[in-house]
Amino acid sequence: MQFKSKIQEIAQANNSRLVLALDFPFQKPGSSQELIVNADAILEQVYPYICAVKFNNHLVLPLGLFDGVRGLVDKVHAKGLLAIMDAKINDIGNTNQVIADYYYAAGFDAIIANPFIGWDDGLKPLFETSHKQGKGVILLTYMSHRGAAEGYGQTIVDPITGVSIPQYLMFAQKNVAYKADGAVVGATIPEKICEVHKVLGEEVPIYSPGVGTQGGSAEAAIKAGANYLIVGREIVSAENPAESARKLWNLTKIV
Repeated sequence: MQFKSKIQEIAQANNSRLVLALDFPFQKPGSSQELIVNADAILEQVYPYICAVKFNNHLVLPLGLFDGVRGLVDKVHAKGLLAIMDAKINDIGNTNQVIADYYYAAGFDAIIANPFIGWDDGLKPLFETSHKQGKGVILLTYMSHRGAAEGYGQTIVDPITGVSIPQYLMFAQKNVAYKADGAVVGATIPEKICEVHKVLGEEVPIYSPGVGTQGGSAEAAIKAGANYLIVGREIVSAENPAESARKLWNLTKIV
């Protein structure tokens, strides 16, 4: 079974659209065990309310891919959830393929990449190695921070039609053409979610980060067309992570 079907199945079973982002603040070198303990504790508290867990570079860097992170990925799987690596891959094709293969060897089920690199000798090898292994590729389409407008929000000229088009809508079209397993569109800009959803239809699910701490509304994102919500600091930094996750789960349940 491919990633897109797997996460949909788990989301339905858990009645959850929530993807937990294990985003912890910087800690001094040598505190990796504390990070692992904290990650374990958060996962244990919130797993009933989520369908997947997203890892970022700032967790992989201090823990090591095969030293600490692989153990956490195994625990995610033991809870019946999926693990997504937010690598934001953005290099030449051969490098992208090798990067992905390392993450997949550590147990990850999907990886996030940047579509700016293009298809030939860029994303193509990444998609090939991913789909061959039943893994998923999720493409950045419009990020959740304010500066995203400088890149994803710029107006470009379609090289085929000669028509001016926003960069993010071109990326939405590429999501469909490449058969991506997901598109990242920030919950902080629900109007962009709506526009991208019109392009993607039901072919490519939308993953929306930025709920809560960054100012995005979970309800507005879902109403605009988001399929999954990526939530980090709103849960991880909460005094009661389980309660924070439960509240978001109640607001955004599938049925």
